[in-house]
Amino acid sequence: MPFVLDHVMVCTDAGAPELNALLEAGFREGSSNVHPGQGTANRRVFFEHGFLECLWVHSVNEATSPKTQRTQLWERWAGRKSGANPFGLCFAPASSAPDGLPFEYCLYQPDYLPTEKSIYFAQDNPLHEPLLFALSWPQIASANALQPTTHALAFQGMQTVSVGLVDASSLSPPLFAAVQAGLVRVHAAPQPELVIEFTAMQAVECRLPALGLVMVGKPSA
Repeated sequence: MPFVLDHVMVCTDAGAPELNALLEAGFREGSSNVHPGQGTANRRVFFEHGFLECLWVHSVNEATSPKTQRTQLWERWAGRKSGANPFGLCFAPASSAPDGLPFEYCLYQPDYLPTEKSIYFAQDNPLHEPLLFALSWPQIASANALQPTTHALAFQGMQTVSVGLVDASSLSPPLFAAVQAGLVRVHAAPQPELVIEFTAMQAVECRLPALGLVMVGKPSA
């Protein structure tokens, strides 16, 4: 599979107080970012593979600028409590060159990235489904080594994600393509949620209602 899961995003209140539920459960917080020109900021929890990004808008002007508007980050964040799906799934090429992204996309060149790097945002990605986007550069295995990746519940690497939707039988073209490509699974749920599967030292499950997440750890075979 040419693309793999890079990280999971959740739209939160400003400052991401919802992330504190993770810290109380024994997870360790890593570095945070502000995205100049995009109007967003984040707090993050890293794993041996992948990370969880809690994201919010700090500048409406930047988030609604002509360049950033195509991402729909403002609409998704502002509507997270009134029908917009608060989640985002980011993928990255498994090798040195991006190839085989299954959905149609528009190119986004944010101010905070060097000119040789871009982000691909899925076209016709409805707000009631999670945001689908991909990086133009491959995952760097050593990047997470600079972050705290060991946690009390022994979650290791982020492996797969299943999207919980009220209507899991009628999917948009980009989400359907991502499912067909094996990038994500979909299941029925009474409200939007993500079930994230990790490798772990032992079988463990952590439910985080404040973030709409179910984190499932399974020992490696």
